[in-house]
Amino acid sequence: MDTATGDIRAVEFTSSREGDSPVLPDLLDQIPPDEQIDTVTGDGAFDTRRCHTAIVDRGGIAVIPIRRNGRLWKEDCPAAHARNDILRASKRLGRANWKHWSGYHVRSRIEAKMRCLKSFGERIASRDPDRQAAEVHIRVVLMNHFNALGTARSGAWHEISGVRGAHLER
Repeated sequence: MDTATGDIRAVEFTSSREGDSPVLPDLLDQIPPDEQIDTVTGDGAFDTRRCHTAIVDRGGIAVIPIRRNGRLWKEDCPAAHARNDILRASKRLGRANWKHWSGYHVRSRIEAKMRCLKSFGERIASRDPDRQAAEVHIRVVLMNHFNALGTARSGAWHEISGVRGAHLER
């Protein structure tokens, strides 16, 4: 999800038996290479070499808390160095302060968007995997259209509200 616009930018359909972290590189590949990815936020399940490597390869910064028992990785690649920086910072600042400092709280907006997506229904109607994927993609397109209809433009909110300094960023 693009946290600036609220649009869902990449979708990967997996079964409930699969974890989220293995598909992160595929999700990042869905975003055109000429578009900058600033940060990638995820929970501790994404604290893997594969995920950190995919993020660094796209020029992004990982905002992923290190697992509670996490240790320094051998710094044999840029992804390991970046991940170790997260570990050092979270130890220096404390886990809660690191989450605040790093902007990890934006993950709650992403979780809220996923809850909205699930409000279309917890179950997928189709039985065929290709049709299931198509159904999920249709839901995402609808969500993005609803988002575009409901997003206030900066300045327009200020004029409507009459409250000095109040605005929404697009």
